[in-house]
Formats: sequence, C-alpha cells, structure tokens
Amino acid sequence: MTKTIKAVFDGEALRPTSPLDLEPNASYLISIEVPALQPRETTNAWDELEALAGCVEAPRDWSREHDHYLYGTPKRDR
Repeated sequence: MTKTIKAVFDGEALRPTSPLDLEPNASYLISIEVPALQPRETTNAWDELEALAGCVEAPRDWSREHDHYLYGTPKRDR
C-alpha cells in the first residue's frame, strides 16, 4: 500500500500537515520528493525583472543623501 502525504520538516523531524491513519510504533519506508517550483508566466525578460524588483518608500532625495539616511551624516544639500 502506498500513501502520499504532505509534511513539513522543522529541522529535526517531518511533521505531517494532516492526521495519519498509521499504526503507532510501526516501521515505515519514507520516500521524499521535493516539489518543483511552479514557473511564472512571463512574456519577456523585462516582465521577469519587474517581478523580481522591489520598491522602497523613501524620501525624494534618497539617492543624493544616502549617507545621511544610512549612517546619519549631515546632509550635503543645505
């Protein structure tokens, strides 16, 4: 008999995501299959780059005054 279940590895043990109807204290042979990543539908490389890019909310002078915002140095534009 073969059963397929989903489980999460917590660093020490596999934890099933749903209850199992297995006999306690019995030996079982476990096969592990890593699910493949689902490919995203993109039309071109620009779409892929846009999906990977992030956006940071920052002041308008962020690029000119990055040292001020990152390290607390005085602003250059005074």
